[in-house]
Order: sequence, then C-alpha cells, then structure tokens
Amino acid sequence: MQVENKEEVSEEEKSIEESKSELVDDDSIGNDPPNKVVDSEESSEKSEEEIAVDSLSKLEVQLEEMRDQVLRHQAEVQNVKRRAEQDVEKARKYALERFCNELLPIVDSLEMAILSASPNQEDSESILKGVKLTLKMFVDTLAKFNLEQIDPEGEPFDPKSHQAVSMVENNEVEPNTVLSVMQRGYVLSGRLIRPAMVVVSKASE
Repeated sequence: MQVENKEEVSEEEKSIEESKSELVDDDSIGNDPPNKVVDSEESSEKSEEEIAVDSLSKLEVQLEEMRDQVLRHQAEVQNVKRRAEQDVEKARKYALERFCNELLPIVDSLEMAILSASPNQEDSESILKGVKLTLKMFVDTLAKFNLEQIDPEGEPFDPKSHQAVSMVENNEVEPNTVLSVMQRGYVLSGRLIRPAMVVVSKASE
C-alpha cells in the first residue's frame, strides 16, 4: 500500500511539474507578440511621418516655383503695359512732327520777307506790318501745339540744339557765343526737330 501511494505521489508531482512548465511556456508565448506588434506599429508610424514630411517639402518647393512664375508674369505684363503707354504718349506728342516740318519753310519765308523789306518805303510799310502780323499769328498757333522756336542769339553755343554755319573772330564776347541766327530752330514737346543755324564767335589768333 505504501509503495502504491509513493508511486501515486510521484506521478502527481510529475503532472504538477509538467503543468507548470506548460504555464511558463504559455506565458512566454503570450508575452512576445505584443512587443513585436508595438515595434511594427512604431516603425509604420515613423515611415508615414517621413512620407508626410517629404510630401510637404515637395509641395513647398512647387509653391515657391509657382510664386516665382506668377511674379515674373506680372512683371512682364507691367513692362508691356508701360511700353504701350509710352508708345501711345510718343505717338500723341509727335504726331504733328511731319506736319510741322512742312510748315516751317513757310515761317522761314515770312521771316525772310520781313528782313528783306525796306522800312523806308511808305508803300511797303503796311505790307511789312501785315507780314509781321501773319508771322506772329503763325508762330503763336504752332506754340499751341507745343512747337517752340529756338532763337539763341547772344547765348553760349549748344551743339545739342545749334548748328554752326561759320565762326567769326570777336573779342567783345566770350568764345563760342552765338553772334547771329541764320535760321531759327524748333522743338516739338521737348524734342528737337530742327537745330538753329548760327554764327559763332571765336577768339582772335
């Protein structure tokens, strides 16, 4: 009877040990997978963040490029608009240039008629007054359209608006002084359309 009891006790102990080992194995099996799942979740989250950052960086670069293109297009439009306005303004200002050039010989003829007339003759005095009045009206009308005369007698010679036809020695004035005007010049809205033909002084040698 005692031998049987011992055997039963030993068998019970074995069964208890086996059940303990099974419990230990179950615990180890149950604990490992959660760690692995957490690691995989963290790695997936990191990869998603990196993808999002890369996408944001690309979008920022594209936005900057589009902003530069818009600014360039705006600048081009402004330049075209400015050039068009300048062309229109020039066309408006200088549309009369050719017309005025055709009228200038008439003004020159009236001036020459006044210079060549003899004021001592009674019969030519009234004609001379009429020519002077006509010339004045003509010049005043041209001035209304921004056509101005250049009459630089006594002024320093300016090669930008004067054309010297001769030089005369004269110690009474400074060298390069306009002594006389052979033909008046004209400026249309600040633009030279004909230089004044002048005689210029020079120092005696």
